[in-house]
Amino acid sequence: MERKSVVEQEEIKYFIDKIVKDEENHCASVQGWAFNTKTKETVELYIVGHESEGVTFKRDFRIDVNNKYCLPDDAKAGFIIEFDEKTYGKILNLKFKNGQVSKVIKLNLKKNYDYLKKPNLFNATRLVNTATRTIGYFSRNGLKNTIRKIKFEVKYKNQENYNFWIEVHEDYDIKKVLDDIRKFDYSPKISIVMPVYNVEAEWLSACIDSVLNQHYKNWELCIADDCSTDEHIKPLLESYKRQDPRIKVIYREENGHISQASNSAMEIATGEFVGLLDNDDTLSEFALYEVVKLLNEHQEADLIYSDEDKLSEDNKRSQPFFKTDWAPDILLATNYICHFGVYRKTIVDEIGGFRKGYEGAQDYDLVLRFTEKTDKIYHIQKVLYHWRMISNSTAVNPDSKGYAFEAGKKSVEDALARRGIKGSISHGAFPGVYNVEYEIVDDGLVSIIIPTRDNAVDLKACVDSIFEKAADEKFEIIIADNGSEKEETFKLFEYYTKKYKDQFKVVRLDMPFNFSRINNLAVKESNGKYLLFLNNDIKVITPGWIKRMMSLAQQERIGAVGAKLYYPDNTIQHAGVLLGMGGVAGHGHCGYPRGDYGYFGKLVINNNYSAVTAACMMVKRKDFDAVGGFEEKLTVAFNDVDFCLKLYALGKFNVWIHDVELYHYESKSRGSEDTYQKYKRFNSEIDFMKKHWLKYVKNDPFYNTNLTRVDGNYAICVDIVGYVKGKKTDSDFDEIEDEKKVKDKRNKCNKKIDEHII
Repeated sequence: MERKSVVEQEEIKYFIDKIVKDEENHCASVQGWAFNTKTKETVELYIVGHESEGVTFKRDFRIDVNNKYCLPDDAKAGFIIEFDEKTYGKILNLKFKNGQVSKVIKLNLKKNYDYLKKPNLFNATRLVNTATRTIGYFSRNGLKNTIRKIKFEVKYKNQENYNFWIEVHEDYDIKKVLDDIRKFDYSPKISIVMPVYNVEAEWLSACIDSVLNQHYKNWELCIADDCSTDEHIKPLLESYKRQDPRIKVIYREENGHISQASNSAMEIATGEFVGLLDNDDTLSEFALYEVVKLLNEHQEADLIYSDEDKLSEDNKRSQPFFKTDWAPDILLATNYICHFGVYRKTIVDEIGGFRKGYEGAQDYDLVLRFTEKTDKIYHIQKVLYHWRMISNSTAVNPDSKGYAFEAGKKSVEDALARRGIKGSISHGAFPGVYNVEYEIVDDGLVSIIIPTRDNAVDLKACVDSIFEKAADEKFEIIIADNGSEKEETFKLFEYYTKKYKDQFKVVRLDMPFNFSRINNLAVKESNGKYLLFLNNDIKVITPGWIKRMMSLAQQERIGAVGAKLYYPDNTIQHAGVLLGMGGVAGHGHCGYPRGDYGYFGKLVINNNYSAVTAACMMVKRKDFDAVGGFEEKLTVAFNDVDFCLKLYALGKFNVWIHDVELYHYESKSRGSEDTYQKYKRFNSEIDFMKKHWLKYVKNDPFYNTNLTRVDGNYAICVDIVGYVKGKKTDSDFDEIEDEKKVKDKRNKCNKKIDEHII
């Protein structure tokens, strides 16, 4: 009995995010979340002794909590409790109840709670281990930024969390998997295409065994040996061929390199789909099951790709790459689709398979050509492919195959030419990433719209930097003046109006602050073909920045274009918006040092995101008009996110570009969100976003669900509930005789998740 009480004791999990008070009107709001860890159900809320007097309860979706703790998508784990003057300033008992289980905590309305507990970032042992990987980083970015990077490494412990993630998320129920396979209405043959050349027997055997171990059985392995000279290759392949008739082998009479060898393997493939496998990598045993499960839900799918990780020579897994859904601009910067890719064979045949002369980037060239034929592209957010790290592999040493990156550059150049897009390609920050420089073919006037209220010092720095960093761009500046009162501000307006009489205009908008309405009204006073929304506390760093943004904004497929914004201390302020962050939306890579490559190079390539910030955002005027501009119900927060999502719903892709850099001094004109009234307004804007865009808030197509929603640093999402569900049930814990072991196991799980959520 005592052992059971230990389990029940931790059954209800809760956290108080904040208490916000209105001293003048004697009312307060308490925001937090709670749920039952055993049932994954939300809890009932009571104020003991004040069940109905002076208290109102509101339930709320908390996407960050649902994601972190693996709760149902529709779970309303969040709550907001409103207190009026009858209960204001008291110490009350808040009761959480779920079935027969309850917990009571003291709620001190005299106290302000911290929103997030800050963990201690430094640990001497981990710092020593991390420092061994920082030499290259130090040479690029200097001591100060290297220290910042080490802090991130230490804080997010991705390898430790990945081991935990594997334990949680790859604990398949084999019986259910086999039952699913039997019930599939559609069971297509998948042809695994594998070129072979002089690979070590150990890696080749592991590769083939990973196909033999597939739970889904309607496959064939099509192997083309590219005239290997190592004596062990043919006997090994012949042995496997005798072992299973689904293994088909062709021996080329001359070495043609990987493209021709892959085509030879493709020629003996008879499946509806082909999957690409390198001869020293391995597949997850559930890879084909997951692919066919998706095909049963989406038989129209032409291309399916998964997440992937690296596999060491001693079979240790690391460096998981949790990818975005279909993102055409990321694909033009790097082959993010890569492994595990499964392609409809009729389209592969139509485009002529792999092309000679693109060796090393033959799959990149293939996917660029393939995706020009279809938009039926699906992503499985599971790690189905393990890329072997051996000494001569690009997984370990990108410089080992320099020719591959030249072939990749040529692949992107060809893609632009086929698509009739004028531009040039150059190598990016590291091997395998590319910069696309689009030629301006749809030039036009750019209207730069800057809302302001006084703050003349920052506004002057902003406007001066615009003119200083402009090249030969055609632009006008529209100042949307929302209630300025200071003489210095009006003198500044007069100075610029005289100095730049054809390019500078002030529109007076005396009205309560409403960011959306201010910008919408300013647009009506503008003449530009392109609109560039800019905060008044921005300072431009990059010369020729307007043309650079226009070069992307002119593309028909592109909606909003955002830029890289820094805090004054040269850390990232904005590098794309991630939905679901903190409940609705937040900025990615916030706080990363300038010069950092980011998550798999995301800070040094152009990226598709669901949204970019209107602190610096360009869009075609016709697209702005097509979606009705900014939503005026969103007076302060999320109006740019809503705007970008309207563009995405219109079929446009929003793009963040890495090489337009600006400083952002972050809302000096309006102050912080620190009053009761602002808090209430902010919550109403959260409600609007969840009502209109809950689908994307729950599942951002450009941010993998396996990454945390607690902050924007791309840490791996780990969850205690998933662990308990997948690895240890409550009955399993009850069977443990030693009560201390029960506590230790629970505490270990809770500690691991608490390091991220609070």
